[in-house]
Amino acid sequence: MSAQIEINELHWLLAITQSIDVGVVVLDRNYQVQVWNSFMENRSGVPSRDALNHSFFALFPEVSDSWFRKKVESVATLGTPAFTVWEQRPYLVKFKNYQPITAQEEFMYQNTTFLPLRSVTSEINHICVVIYDVTDVAVNRRQLQSSNLQLQELSSTDRLTGLYNRGHWEESLKLEFARHSRYGHAAALIMFDIDHFKRVNDTYGHPVGDVVIQRVASVAKALVRDADIVGRYGGEEFAILLPGTDKAGGRILAERIRAAIEAEEVFHGGARIPFTISLGVADLNSPAKDYKELIEWADQALYASKKGGRNQVSVHG
Repeated sequence: MSAQIEINELHWLLAITQSIDVGVVVLDRNYQVQVWNSFMENRSGVPSRDALNHSFFALFPEVSDSWFRKKVESVATLGTPAFTVWEQRPYLVKFKNYQPITAQEEFMYQNTTFLPLRSVTSEINHICVVIYDVTDVAVNRRQLQSSNLQLQELSSTDRLTGLYNRGHWEESLKLEFARHSRYGHAAALIMFDIDHFKRVNDTYGHPVGDVVIQRVASVAKALVRDADIVGRYGGEEFAILLPGTDKAGGRILAERIRAAIEAEEVFHGGARIPFTISLGVADLNSPAKDYKELIEWADQALYASKKGGRNQVSVHG
């Protein structure tokens, strides 16, 4: 009677396995498929009769043989479950994504559970692999992360130029000053603005002035290193933080930017609009009480360039 009950219970269990909306695969210790539920049939396109007693690796050649064996053997040896999550491994087996809401995703994101199955003698002769479709969760999480990244970029970026705004690069300057104070790292700062910019706005209008600002920003951004931080200080004034650089290196870059801007051309109504910039350079080789003092030094050098006739580079100290 008890044997009959066990058979009936097994029948019920198999019926449940076929109806649940997760993938269920049972493997023997030779990695041959012993159970293959309807979820696996529908998602893989392989009917149960073609999967049973076939190698899991033959059915899914995309699965890393060494990684999968190590995972399964660990479960069989320790007798405890193991898990994979989509953040670390997007999927165990590559199924197409058929969900209408997340149809833009090429494949199904999956979480996976590996379960040891004990026999009546407590031996682990089979491993159950359960595959969960978590595409909705993954897509929502990725969209949230993307939105947060966009918000972060908006909060640190000047909308007109695409450069860092004053808050961001000034915070970067604080960190660089702290590194200099602790480790003695070199750092330089270039401050520059557009010569006679008010005249451009008054003569041609603010939209043309915006074009000039954008052109200056584009040239400066193209000439700096990846580690440099280019920002808009405000209005027509800009700043470039140069980590690991002294004022001599800063002067070379400043002169390169100055010459490139002088060669730029903006046209309005058929007329060429000339524009130049004046630049000031300072570094942290002289003792500074805080990061603001470096800004003051670079600004003083910028003022010297203005006073000296504009369209030139001056160095503090």
